Amino acid sequence: MIELLPVDDAEPAFEHSPLLKGALLTLEFIETNGPIGLTPSNALKRYFVEWAAEAFAWPNYTAEELYHLNKVLNEGDFMPLFMLHDLLNSLKLVRRKKGAVHITKLGKQLRSHPGALWAVLAERIFGGFNVTPYARYDVPFVGNWDVFLGVINVETHSGCTDDHLYKTLFGTRRANQEMRHVNLRSAFYVHCLRSLVWLGLLHESTVGEGLNRQRIFTKLPLWFAALRLETDTFIIERQVH
Repeated sequence: MIELLPVDDAEPAFEHSPLLKGALLTLEFIETNGPIGLTPSNALKRYFVEWAAEAFAWPNYTAEELYHLNKVLNEGDFMPLFMLHDLLNSLKLVRRKKGAVHITKLGKQLRSHPGALWAVLAERIFGGFNVTPYARYDVPFVGNWDVFLGVINVETHSGCTDDHLYKTLFGTRRANQEMRHVNLRSAFYVHCLRSLVWLGLLHESTVGEGLNRQRIFTKLPLWFAALRLETDTFIIERQVH
């Protein structure tokens, strides 16, 4: 069972959560500048996407990186914003009305309490928020958060690769199941590891290049401040021995 601990609004570890930063900046933008305009397809208008790309400075999705791939920026080009928009709407922190995104009463309340805002974002993701629309490929979720977090809690305590995590959770690949493992590995990264990085619970770094490139994951201070897991006892026992 995943237990989120209450975290003080002034907790420095929140600085590592691009999802919280993006949510706070979006809610602040609406309160300061008014509702954000929507296109006929209910996407955020380009003026806000361009502003958000600069203001969020989202790791691996900075304005410089986005403009390197796109001459102009639409919401679909800025994948984290695309996800954040739907996440805020599903949590009723914003609402779409008359061609624009408005902040709600709940959104105004949580904007002043980052700890509580982060908690509702985390609970929504751990509660089964579907991130498939925000992936390059159709990668349905396989597994459950209780198992994933329990294993990751132990294995990343001193840092480990995504390859190690994948093999620990799903086993080694077989020659006749190559494509299945490729898809499953992509799903595990998109649904689980990337979500934990965006929440500010894990740090992701890379080593090597090309086919030798590997992702390394380590726990961030927010992990220890916000999570209490059943496998915490295994870490204590490992440290004692």
